[in-house]
Amino acid sequence: MADAFGDFLQASVRTATPLALAAYGELVVERAGIINLGLEGAIIAGAFGALVGAGAGGVGAGFAVAMLAGCAATAVVALVVLWLRADAIIAGTAVTMLALGLTGTLYRSLYGAQGAALSVPTLSPQALPLLADVPWLGRALFVQPVITYVLYGLAAALWWWMTRTHAGLALRATGERPVAAAAAGISPVRVQAWALLFGGAMGGLAGGVLVLAQVGTFAEGMSSGRGFIAIAIVVLGRWSPLGVAAAALLFGVASQLQYIFQSLGWSVPYQLFLALPYVLTLLALAGTQRRAEAPAALGKPLDDDAR
Repeated sequence: MADAFGDFLQASVRTATPLALAAYGELVVERAGIINLGLEGAIIAGAFGALVGAGAGGVGAGFAVAMLAGCAATAVVALVVLWLRADAIIAGTAVTMLALGLTGTLYRSLYGAQGAALSVPTLSPQALPLLADVPWLGRALFVQPVITYVLYGLAAALWWWMTRTHAGLALRATGERPVAAAAAGISPVRVQAWALLFGGAMGGLAGGVLVLAQVGTFAEGMSSGRGFIAIAIVVLGRWSPLGVAAAALLFGVASQLQYIFQSLGWSVPYQLFLALPYVLTLLALAGTQRRAEAPAALGKPLDDDAR
């Protein structure tokens, strides 16, 4: 029983890892006052970049190219929204559609219509001494690929940075009162631009995890809505680093439940099992939306006084 529960939690954490990475990037973006619907595009761009980079230089190069590809996707959003003053929702949606189409086209052009037998090296789980032997949770949390341990450190570092540093204060001020932030000498445009680039890098890293720590190959559209789920995770986590971690794990657990229900032989269409994680996420969002407090300037274009 303990082994089965440990396996279930281990798989849940593994599923939650790319979601949490993308959600942490989106958390920073939304704390700066922007909703980035281009996150889905950054994830698929990162996944394709990971394939190309790992094929050329191994896993490390794959993650580096993945982050650069994600940055490139959201750099387009930053340019169009912050300097050309386009609507952020439309710009993000357009970048996502462009990335989905472009990665598919490049994949077929470079590797053929079928992409036959195309695979790259992947990260294997690494057990942390002593911690992996902790009953119940040890195997789930501490027998994971290295990138998951990076995620643990990132969660703590992001909490410290957002709450204890001047840069974190500038980020939160921009998302709450951009005009007042500008009057205090902060450049909201610069803060939002850097936030978008960080969010893109994290989205690209999430895509890299899909290829280099889970699947071992690339498939068109393999982001499968994870960018939009990451946005929902930020709301469910109430714009808090610790809350985001819990919300991502909740989705990971929900994703694994579908396999348990299928193994029980329930005679219902498999599409219902596939939809289960998304349904549970919507229910959780509906239950917490009234208590959630979004940044005051979230989704609002910058006034001239804030530039």
